[in-house]
Amino acid sequence: MAGMSDGNAAGRDARRRTGLASLAGADADDFSVIEAIGGPRGVVESLLPGLVFVVMFIATSNLELTVIVSAVLAGVQVLARLVQRQSVMGALSGLIAVGICLVWAWKSHEARNYYTFGFITNAVYLALLSLSMIVRVPGIGLMVEFVRTLPTSNLRAWLADWRGDRALWRAYMIVTGLWIALFGLRLAVQVPLWLADNVAALGIARLIMGIPLWAMAIWVSYLVIATPLHRHRARALAGPTEPTEPTERNRTA
Repeated sequence: MAGMSDGNAAGRDARRRTGLASLAGADADDFSVIEAIGGPRGVVESLLPGLVFVVMFIATSNLELTVIVSAVLAGVQVLARLVQRQSVMGALSGLIAVGICLVWAWKSHEARNYYTFGFITNAVYLALLSLSMIVRVPGIGLMVEFVRTLPTSNLRAWLADWRGDRALWRAYMIVTGLWIALFGLRLAVQVPLWLADNVAALGIARLIMGIPLWAMAIWVSYLVIATPLHRHRARALAGPTEPTEPTERNRTA
């Protein structure tokens, strides 16, 4: 009964959480990649501002008009959620990000700078995750475990608990490497297009390498993490065990 209860709770958490945080319930049978990336409405709200920006600019070559229309659209998305009394956090964070991109393009008078903020965020994620791999505390695992079991007292014991599980630690290392590759691929493809000032190709590349690539990475991460995370939880339910740090041999296996 305890195991079933834990599974049901994980299923509810997986439905509530989006993005990488959804992997905290990765052993749930009803894990949904669509829900993990924000549901159909969240996908549309994420794709629409970028799609409108690139289509408007290609069609009109008028940066001012493109910025105004994109800004109005982003504002309408948040307003619609407020009117319908729905959660606005996702839409509001998206509005802030889009706002930064639009202001950057407006102030610089260059449409390509709409995408500059994205390069910065991808580079920061790439650097942080790479650093986490170097210190052998995989960043994706750190985030998932923080969401799953918030450390409230003994941080060392909390780290040792999941890092001492060889299979789980290895899975987190693999998916952290996967996300490093994703951010690196985005930069490798899009930065040259930015340097060439090819706004049309850059906008299309951003759309293709945005939500679709993100969804694929979430799904693969789930496939890698689900089994070892389920087993780790099962052992925890069976009774406390003395966690051990991964040996050097385990870390390099």
